Amino acid sequence: MFSNSKKTNPPAAAKQLPPSILSAGLTVNGDLNSEGEVQIDCLVNGDVTAVRLAIGENAKVVGEVVAEQVLIRGEVVGRIRAKSVELDKTAKVRGDIWHELLSIAAGAKVEGLCKFAENPRENAVSGTKLSVVSSSEAAEATEKAVQKAIKAGASTADLPMPGALPGLARATS
Repeated sequence: MFSNSKKTNPPAAAKQLPPSILSAGLTVNGDLNSEGEVQIDCLVNGDVTAVRLAIGENAKVVGEVVAEQVLIRGEVVGRIRAKSVELDKTAKVRGDIWHELLSIAAGAKVEGLCKFAENPRENAVSGTKLSVVSSSEAAEATEKAVQKAIKAGASTADLPMPGALPGLARATS
């Protein structure tokens, strides 16, 4: 009476793929692209693109993160572009966050701009990526900027303080 003799299977496209897991102790040098879910518990030196992404408490990503949903418990050095971004209390982010929804738990550390964007995955500044530079490279860039400003007639109030570094990330095209 209540049973249905016609059993239907969902179409293949509707089935979820199992998550890809990158375990602790692994170092990935290069970009990662996935059309599903990715769990990172290791060091990734490169950009990561996925539908859903979880970055574990002891994990670190040095590069841009692009996803529909991102949960960060570890560290990200680079821009994050996602529809939904959740930063757990152990999260550390050095870079801008482009988001539609943003949740930051007490204790999370963010060094960068948090910017609302309707389509953050598509609306990022094209052609610009972050790269990590050494403190000596940053100091050299600061010195060049100061010399250029002095030649252009800038007042001392416009110049960086002695020893100040412009950060450890610079935009490249």
